[in-house]
Parts: sequence; structure tokens; C-alpha cells
Amino acid sequence: MDLVVDVYSISDSLPNSEKFNLVSQLNRCAVSVPSNIAEGAGRNSKKEFQRFLNIAAGSSYELETQLLLINRIYKIKTELVVENLKEVQKMIFALNKSLNT
Repeated sequence: MDLVVDVYSISDSLPNSEKFNLVSQLNRCAVSVPSNIAEGAGRNSKKEFQRFLNIAAGSSYELETQLLLINRIYKIKTELVVENLKEVQKMIFALNKSLNT
């Protein structure tokens, strides 16, 4: 959830012209990561949990792409958030792998 707070901070620094485009998409992706993990954790089977972890992972890669674009287009520093996101991605995959045992 800390990642979501960081992403919202970045989205606040984007121009108003991006309010309904990149800002909206960026925030939805960020919120999707912990939301899908939470929803999957509340399911009654490992298979369902893994499905939601896969959705969270997909959202995290979409978010990573958007953060890289923001850095390239608007020169906003996103490197630290991307590093933290990569750690979250590793944790998602490790959790998913642990459910296979």
C-alpha cells in the first residue's frame, strides 16, 4: 500500500492535461496491485489466490511501464518507486510460488 501512496504523489505532479488519461490509468493500476492481493487472500482456495496474484503481477508490470513513460516524457523522478515496485513484483512471485508447494 506504500507503493500506492508513492504513485499518487507522482500522479499529483503530472499536468492537468493528463488528469483523465495517464493519471487515471496510473492510479487504477497502483490500487489494483494490493486490491487483487487482498481479494485473492480472501478466497477459499490456493488456485483462486494464485489467479488474483497473477492479476496483481500484471497490474504491477503495467504500472512499471507507466512510471517509465512518466520519467521519459515529463522527466519526473520515478526510479525509486520503480525499484520499490520491482521488490513488490518479487514478493508477488515468491508468494505465488510458495502456494505451489
